[in-house]
Amino acid sequence: MSTDYTEYESKMKKTCDILTEQLASVRAGKANPAVLNSISVDYYGVPTPIQQIASVSTPDARSLLIQPWDASALKGIEKAILASDLGINPQNDGRALRLIFPQLTEERRRELARQVKKYGEDAKVAVRNIRRDAMDKFKAQKKKSEITEDDLKDVEKDMQKLTDDYVKEVEKITDKKEKELLEL
Repeated sequence: MSTDYTEYESKMKKTCDILTEQLASVRAGKANPAVLNSISVDYYGVPTPIQQIASVSTPDARSLLIQPWDASALKGIEKAILASDLGINPQNDGRALRLIFPQLTEERRRELARQVKKYGEDAKVAVRNIRRDAMDKFKAQKKKSEITEDDLKDVEKDMQKLTDDYVKEVEKITDKKEKELLEL
């Protein structure tokens, strides 16, 4: 009998990890270097993440300081930030870029909270799809008589519990981010 859940559990865990990464890039009024994760700079013809060509620090709660190790990259980084959906104009002093994060408006907070909810729903759907794929595989094993009817029922129960646990985890992650967004 081969009813191994580790493959599916690791896929569900990966879904939670991806959700956490997505939510890190949603800015919550506080400066967080993770908002730059999705921005690549054209560096000598190669799309390169900002963190690989510059040091990124948070001098205070609402600003990021980006200091490229190669001064020639400054213009490229500035262009990439302006082209991104970050919605912040970098201040260039010739040696570094400063990103000042404005206080979020109530409307923008609600908009971001909706975006967080959508990411959460997408993650839940992904977890449920993993369960469905697992069940399809186990039903096929049952059909080939590799597992018994009782085994299939046990697997169904175990996969449902695993799915419920990960759906709860997704909700915990999104609730935490929503709370962070909506507190002033």
